[in-house]
Amino acid sequence: MHAAVLLWGFTGVLGKAISLSAPVLVWYRMLMTAVFMAFILTYRKQWVKVERRDMGRLALVGVLMGLHWTAFYGSIKYSTASIALVCLSTSPVFTTIFNQLIHRDLFNAKELLLGMIALLGMYFIYQFQQFYAMGIILGIIAAILAALFTVINKSIAHKYPSRTMVFYEMGTGWIFITLLMPLQIIYVPNTVLLPQHLDWLWLVVLSLCCTVWAQSLALNALKLISSFTATLSVNLEPVYGIILAFVIYHENKLLHPGFFIGMGLILLSVLLQIFILLKPNTKELIEDKGGID
Repeated sequence: MHAAVLLWGFTGVLGKAISLSAPVLVWYRMLMTAVFMAFILTYRKQWVKVERRDMGRLALVGVLMGLHWTAFYGSIKYSTASIALVCLSTSPVFTTIFNQLIHRDLFNAKELLLGMIALLGMYFIYQFQQFYAMGIILGIIAAILAALFTVINKSIAHKYPSRTMVFYEMGTGWIFITLLMPLQIIYVPNTVLLPQHLDWLWLVVLSLCCTVWAQSLALNALKLISSFTATLSVNLEPVYGIILAFVIYHENKLLHPGFFIGMGLILLSVLLQIFILLKPNTKELIEDKGGID
């Protein structure tokens, strides 16, 4: 499980290493992931028919996932991998909010308190890193989108194998990004469309290792570990990602002490959520995640 989470943590570091702009990077990642998934499903003869109604939901998730990744990698490009990952770590708070809004449950005082702690952490980060304002805004948008498609995914996660869902989500997301690509070229005429130098290698690692392989590791780990261990491990993804960014890019030297106060508050809210809101069926959590980051 920790190997899977560590691979997910590499997504931020790889996003910074790849020279392509965020929309182009996402276009390649979704295409390559869909191709890898199609090969695996064909080789293992695991194709499953999806109902038309559910296909619409998977397509919606694919669109939201494409926008999420674009915002996430845009956050990295406009700020740092550390800031983008800290912003993304607020997604469990937004997931709780969307769950309550969609299922029309009453808001829980403890959950609202967790949300306030996370928002206070974001305030500290924004207050002392305002020159990264655009990156922080995109990071929060990425967290909101991640929470939204996680909630939608949960409604059908029990009906289909995770690989089938990931294939259709990646495929529809890729089509959506393709339709939007002309806007990128019009408004940013100097957009580089072909990967440069080591970009091809990092794109393969990002798609094959950080998505396909990480998902398989996580699903296999669920057979051997408790739900608490699985949930705690998944929520450590931004921690691993930030540590990797510090080690590889020395981003800790670029950040104000206020960033670390904000990061501490956000991680505190996530850890408290684990203890307060832990659900027994964590398999759905991993299937929803599906190595999406």
